Amino acid sequence: MTRPEAAAGPRPALLSRYTAADLRVFTPDEASRFTPHGAGDPHQDAVLAWELLYRLEPRLYDRLASAERLHPGVVNWLPRDVDQIVEVGAGTGRLTMELIERGRRVTAVEPALPLRRILRRKIAAAGCLRRVRLMHGYFDELPLPDDFATLVVSCSAFTPAPEHGGEAGLSEMERVCKPGGCVAIIWPNHLDWLADRGYRYLSFPGPMSVEFSSHREAAELAEIFYPQAADEVRRHGWRRIPFEVLGVNPPRDLAYKVLAP
Repeated sequence: MTRPEAAAGPRPALLSRYTAADLRVFTPDEASRFTPHGAGDPHQDAVLAWELLYRLEPRLYDRLASAERLHPGVVNWLPRDVDQIVEVGAGTGRLTMELIERGRRVTAVEPALPLRRILRRKIAAAGCLRRVRLMHGYFDELPLPDDFATLVVSCSAFTPAPEHGGEAGLSEMERVCKPGGCVAIIWPNHLDWLADRGYRYLSFPGPMSVEFSSHREAAELAEIFYPQAADEVRRHGWRRIPFEVLGVNPPRDLAYKVLAP
């Protein structure tokens, strides 16, 4: 069922990559969330395709996430010297590795086991296993007590959809945040939805690009994740691809809410 991630030759775009047969990779709990009606088509459902990517080809996802670097202003805005930080939907650590230097203790919650394994290896390589706790959990069922952390944050994971947050997930993030603490959604979408729930918006200026290690890497991953820009990437020989070429909002913004003390 697992695909050989190092195979040579052209690779299909994400929405053509998996079939309904691949849904067997989900645990019963995951299946109840991502295919609640017992079936799904990853050729039509981008959310489903991403969930399969996380579980079938986690290293491929990590290659993409490593290239989509956050604006330094976003990271620098986050509070320092925090006692407890919770990150929800930690993935392979795009933000987690930055949070380690900002808090005494980081709890990283990630539902996909293959992504947690990659993140654990990164944390171990950095010598920080004692400062980071990795946990399985979902937005709407965070395995943490009330008023646990001063900063609760999610990066490129939260959406208004119930399976990736929604009302229940936002309530859970606020539940585990201490009074006077901050809940932050980095690289958010549906800003009006968040604004209606009391979240303020910040964006940091400057040009941004997806930065791959080589043109070959850029061309390969553009075929999969940015097929509309793949021809232009190949034509220009780019290693750094401007976000405007991709038609994607850069990771330069966040929505946040400071809870009443």
